[in-house]
Amino acid sequence: MTSSLHITKPDRPELAKHDASILDLVFAMDCTGSMASYIESARDNIREIVEEIVVSEKSDVRLALVEYRDHPPQEATFVTRVHDFTSKVNEMKGWLEQCQAHGGGDGPEAVADALHDVLKLSWRTQSTKIAILISDAPPHGLDPVGDGFPNACPAGLDPFQIVRDMAQKHITLYTVGVEPPIMPYRDFFMSLAYITGGQYVPMINAKLLAKVIIGGVREEISLDHLMQNAQEDIDREMKKAEADGVDEKEKAKRIAHLFASKNMHVQQMANFAGAHSTLAKESYSKCTNMFQMQQQFQAQQPPPSMYYQQAVAPSFIRPPVPLSYIQQAPPPPFVQHPLPGASYQQMQHPTYSVTSTDVKTDEMNYDLLANQAVSEEQAARIVQKWQNRT
Repeated sequence: MTSSLHITKPDRPELAKHDASILDLVFAMDCTGSMASYIESARDNIREIVEEIVVSEKSDVRLALVEYRDHPPQEATFVTRVHDFTSKVNEMKGWLEQCQAHGGGDGPEAVADALHDVLKLSWRTQSTKIAILISDAPPHGLDPVGDGFPNACPAGLDPFQIVRDMAQKHITLYTVGVEPPIMPYRDFFMSLAYITGGQYVPMINAKLLAKVIIGGVREEISLDHLMQNAQEDIDREMKKAEADGVDEKEKAKRIAHLFASKNMHVQQMANFAGAHSTLAKESYSKCTNMFQMQQQFQAQQPPPSMYYQQAVAPSFIRPPVPLSYIQQAPPPPFVQHPLPGASYQQMQHPTYSVTSTDVKTDEMNYDLLANQAVSEEQAARIVQKWQNRT
C-alpha cells in the first residue's frame, strides 16, 4: 500500500503480540557466476553471525536460504532452490557449501522468483522477520536491453506486488547491492527495501557481508522493541498526521520528534552510502507493479550519446551516488541505448575504479552504534512499517 492511498484499517494488530527475541532470518542469494566471493563469505561467517546475534540479543534464531539463478533458456540448472527455516547452524552451513556460483545467461536474474519464495517460507507469526537479498543484477522487466525476458518475469511474478505482501506480513527486506555492477539499478533496489521499512546496503567488499548482516539484524531488533514500547504513541501520532494530510517526510519528522521527546534510543548500523534517495522514496516506491516501474526507470535515462563518453564517469548514475564515485569507467553493463550494431557481449563487464571523494570506501564500515537518537531515516522506515501493517 502506498502512502497516497488512504488507510482505512482501524483495527491494526497488536505489536505487543510480536516477540523481538524470536528471529527468522533468510538469505536470498544470487548464485550466478559473479557471486562466488559473497557465497563464500556467507558460508565462512554464518556461525559467527548467529552466535553474535544470539549472545547480544538473546534471540531464538532460525535460518533459511533461497538460491536463485535464472529461467531457461538463459540458465539450465535451476530458477530457485529453497531451503526452509532451520534452527541448526550446521544445516545452514551445509546448504551454503552446496551453493555454487555458476552460469547466469543474460544480465537480469530471477529476482522476482526469489522474493516470491522468501514470502512463502514458514515464517513464525511472532518472530522478527528479516530477509536479506544479495544481488548484483536487476530483475527481468526493468531494463529491456540485454534482457531475455524484457516483458518481466516469465512466471508472471511482480517484485513490487511481492514486497508489498512482505510488508503486510511484517517481513523487513534488506537489499545488499554488489557495487559497482548494481549501481544503475540501486534506486530500484532501494525502493524495494523502503516499501518494507528496510535498508539498501551498498557492498564493495564481500568480507564485510557478515558485519552488514549482524548490524542490520541488531538494528531491526532494536526498532522492533522501540515500536512495541511506543505502539500507542506511534498510532496516535500517525493518525493525527494522516488527519492533517501531511506527506511522508513530515510524518517521519513527527515520529522522530516523538521519540526524541521521550528520550528513546535505538541501535543504528552506519550506512551513510545507503541512505534512501529521493527518487527511490518519492517515485519508485509508489509504483504498484513492474510495468509502472519500467516506465519510470526509462524516463530517467538520458539521450544515447551520453552513454559513450570516453574515459569519464557514466553520466546516468543517479543520486545519491556522486559521479566521482566512479572514475575512468567505460559505459556500464546493460546499456539502455546501445549504438547501432553493438552486441550484448560488448556491453558486459566494464572495469570500474571505485575511488569516490564524496562517499569514501572507509566510510562503508557498517559499525553498529549503540544508544542513538532515532534518525529521520529510521523514522521514515517506521512510517513505512506502520502504513503497511495488515
